Amino acid sequence: MERNWGWLLALGIGLIVLGLLAIALPALATLAVGIFIGWLLLIGGVAQIVDAFGARRWAGFALHLLSGVLYLLVGWLLAFDPLGGALALTLLLAAFLLVQGIFQISLALRLRPALSWGWLLASGVVTVLLALLIWAGWPSSALWVIGLLVGIHLLMSGCALTMLALAARRRLPPETARPVR
Repeated sequence: MERNWGWLLALGIGLIVLGLLAIALPALATLAVGIFIGWLLLIGGVAQIVDAFGARRWAGFALHLLSGVLYLLVGWLLAFDPLGGALALTLLLAAFLLVQGIFQISLALRLRPALSWGWLLASGVVTVLLALLIWAGWPSSALWVIGLLVGIHLLMSGCALTMLALAARRRLPPETARPVR
């Protein structure tokens, strides 16, 4: 890693730029994420259907084929109706966060005498509140939530990689360091 810190730095800076763009333009980022996932599902669906027909005599053929068709349908929705896909993904995200937050709160209350159970409880409460915020703002929240969250993730990942690259550069042995001109 020390010898290739420059590539890591470039990746970090690139992710920071993409994250800032996604945060500045969350609706565009939301649609881009939906279209990208849609195409991945379309490709996966075709591959699964081809694979299913390659194993027609298998007892699970019908389920394998139906799974491929489901991939195609969801992929089509996301790729060719990105607004409808964003609406569906946002509802799914809100439901996931709500269930995750409830699980965290339940676990925190079960671990109450343990150390740091309060952090788990706080995380669960914030997660539930975030789910309710997304749900309360739906359908308009579908235009910005996914793009904003992806942007924050890209920004934080970019910052982490940038710091990692700079730390790796500092660890270079003096005889391999290149002079800066």
